Amino acid sequence: MAPRIGVVTFPGSLDDRDAQRAIRLADAEPVALWHADHDLQGVDAIVLPGGFSYGDYLRPGAIAAISPIMTEVVAAANAGTPVLGICNGFQVLVEAHLLPGGLIRNAHQQFIRRDQRLIVENASTAWTSDFEVGEEIIIPLKNGDGGYIANDETLRRLEGEGLIAFRYAGVNPNGSLNEIAGLSNARGNVVGLMPHPEHAVEPGFGPDTSEAMRSGLDGLRFFTSAVRSLAAKV
Repeated sequence: MAPRIGVVTFPGSLDDRDAQRAIRLADAEPVALWHADHDLQGVDAIVLPGGFSYGDYLRPGAIAAISPIMTEVVAAANAGTPVLGICNGFQVLVEAHLLPGGLIRNAHQQFIRRDQRLIVENASTAWTSDFEVGEEIIIPLKNGDGGYIANDETLRRLEGEGLIAFRYAGVNPNGSLNEIAGLSNARGNVVGLMPHPEHAVEPGFGPDTSEAMRSGLDGLRFFTSAVRSLAAKV
């Protein structure tokens, strides 16, 4: 039986359907979850998608982090359920204290969109096991509040415990400290990142040229990693 992976829709979510499609392409069953519910419908894993939840009022992800469904998501994450936060979903994970630090306005104060080179730093999480440490991948990036910040003690812990999942390569697009593009929790079941793997799951979307956005399949391995991780537990 295919694993069931829930995708939470908040008011202002933009990429929930894209995440559902990525899940299907990884041979799993997507399950739509609603922000106002307290029911995870028995899913095996959860994706918090990109967008502008609740219009990014207060801070991006701040209101979503206290929505009804997040009570269940936090409990599931703490029990070991794989949870992936993409862009706004990463912001929600930070605001819900499932991942440390914070995300602030890009250093240049502008919204950015680009195909972003990333270096894989941790390939032992539920969402990264189909990668190799040190591998360079390309994942689309689009955000206005993607600057990762943390105090010195937190940064030392992230570095020392191998909790940085991805770093920006070539250019730091938003001023993130230590070029951090994505994080994992210590258990390895919760991962958050600013780039959008659900937009790089099938070929043929956008020309592969140096002048324009590159299409590719690097993002699909986030979702196949989760499927393999869940299968290993059966």
